[in-house]
Amino acid sequence: MYEIARRHLGKVVAGAAMAVTGTAVAVAISLPGSAGADDTPGGRGAVAAGSSAGSSAGAGTDGGPGVPGQGENGEQAPGPAPQPATVVPPAAEGKKGVGSDPLTDDELARAESLALTPPAASAQQDVTGGRGPQRLGTRLADPQPGDASRRAEVRLYDYGRDELITKTVNLDTGKVEKSGSQRGVQPSAHPEELREALELILASPLGKGVKEDYKDATGKELTSTGQLWFNGDVYRTYREADVPAQLARCGEHRCVRLVTKVLNGAWIDTRNLIVDLSARTVTRVG
Repeated sequence: MYEIARRHLGKVVAGAAMAVTGTAVAVAISLPGSAGADDTPGGRGAVAAGSSAGSSAGAGTDGGPGVPGQGENGEQAPGPAPQPATVVPPAAEGKKGVGSDPLTDDELARAESLALTPPAASAQQDVTGGRGPQRLGTRLADPQPGDASRRAEVRLYDYGRDELITKTVNLDTGKVEKSGSQRGVQPSAHPEELREALELILASPLGKGVKEDYKDATGKELTSTGQLWFNGDVYRTYREADVPAQLARCGEHRCVRLVTKVLNGAWIDTRNLIVDLSARTVTRVG
């Protein structure tokens, strides 16, 4: 009985040994040759990286057989250089928009030309006192039901009469369909008006402080508006707690307030200088 048990145990041990040996042989066959030849940590890491790259990219650049994308020293080979970025130019603007598209440059020019038809326009004055009204802005007019024509609303200002003029022009027929004028209505200032206001400040005795501030900031003399960045808007008396008598007609007159700074430099405070463009005067407030 003991002998039978001993023989049976021996067969079990022998079978287990053969199973282990068979597994080792199978592993050795299934592993790539480099895995068995290079058993260093670096070698194993490179193989793993190469295998991963090969499975995702499909082929290497200069790697050996079985290790796509791997160099001779087990290093990951660089991929192809990315293509340079390209900028797609915007589509060319047509001469005429469609539907609610913004007015094109050609439509803006056409609308203003139609609105400035003499002889009425030649009797009006712009911000410098020159012939013709001051242009304030042009926008797409609201469409009319059942009419696909594009119309533009042109806003002008006659400094000779202190009137806001609004004209609606049909861009398809070339006709001025509506025209009206108002007093005491002051839309936002046009850049040309702001530049003229700055010219008046620099030409007035109150502009001395602006010139001094500019020289302190730059060491140079201020001689033209081109040396300053500027912006601003209409001065509205109803927003002010204390309005000097000289500015009492602002609202009926066209008055503006500026903010200025040295180009790419320090701010120059001009907020306390109000320019009446209609009367061409400069007044200090505050």
